[in-house]
Amino acid sequence: MTKVITIGEALVEIMRPSAGQPLNYTGEFHGPFASGAPAIFAVAAARLGLPTAFIGAVGDDAFGRLLEARFATERVDSTGLQYPPGFATGAAFVAYDEVGGREFVFHIRHTASGQISANQLPAGLFEDAHWLHISGSTIFLNENCRAACQMAVDLIMTQGGKISLDPNLRPELMAVDEARKVLAPFLVVADLVLPTEFEAGALTGESEITGVVQALRIKDNAILVLKRGPSGCSIIHNGKRLDIPGFVVDEIDPTGAGDCFSAAFIAGLEDGWPLERVGRFANAAGGLAVTQFGPMEGAPTRFQLENFLSTKKTESE
Repeated sequence: MTKVITIGEALVEIMRPSAGQPLNYTGEFHGPFASGAPAIFAVAAARLGLPTAFIGAVGDDAFGRLLEARFATERVDSTGLQYPPGFATGAAFVAYDEVGGREFVFHIRHTASGQISANQLPAGLFEDAHWLHISGSTIFLNENCRAACQMAVDLIMTQGGKISLDPNLRPELMAVDEARKVLAPFLVVADLVLPTEFEAGALTGESEITGVVQALRIKDNAILVLKRGPSGCSIIHNGKRLDIPGFVVDEIDPTGAGDCFSAAFIAGLEDGWPLERVGRFANAAGGLAVTQFGPMEGAPTRFQLENFLSTKKTESE
């Protein structure tokens, strides 16, 4: 039985090997790496032992085969992959600056990644599924991706499952003002909302958590989690707030850390843990994710996470 479904872009990522090499200069790249926020989430969830299915679109090409092979290796159910004729697999080029910022050039919207068809979603995957995870980066691509996400929402809600939403703002894909509008119908049905602290402020114009909660207009009993990078996370649920400190690690590559965090948070909820333990588990997953080069390479297994948690101190310890 599939417990977690995610829908969205699967693409390859081609990366500068070290910081300070902007994309507008000729230079070395490493890759291609399997990537795309929903695809990273799917792999991270599967590594944590959650039966996971991915729905997306790739081309009939070498990059598409790379992604197929990665899903198979990670035991992610990819029967929901679509192959829109005439479209190549999406790609992203990434560079880092000396202070941890990232520069992207995306080729997604007009590739297979942006052609997900709502009419081709495998409804059978949703039977008895517990969670649907959606990334804002998918919603921002185009109308047909938004329609596919909405169809997935309808399918998961029909059978009583829950919805997880990572706003994943990407100004390269959509300006913040427009992003607020297209995210709104997904925010109001989400059971778990996972913005970064910056994204929460950008979406609401609020700097205080109380204002953020009110402005986001999430439904009653939804869990709001503000991801705060190395500082950990803040969990707001039923009017109560928990601040969970992060972990001290040597960061190599931040790509995918938020997706690994989200997967671990859902894994903890599935295990029925108290929110404080869930937050610590998710913080550890995000921390481990940044210690490896490549979008999915640092996604930890449950064994790795438990070992890390037994030995590693948080920032506050």
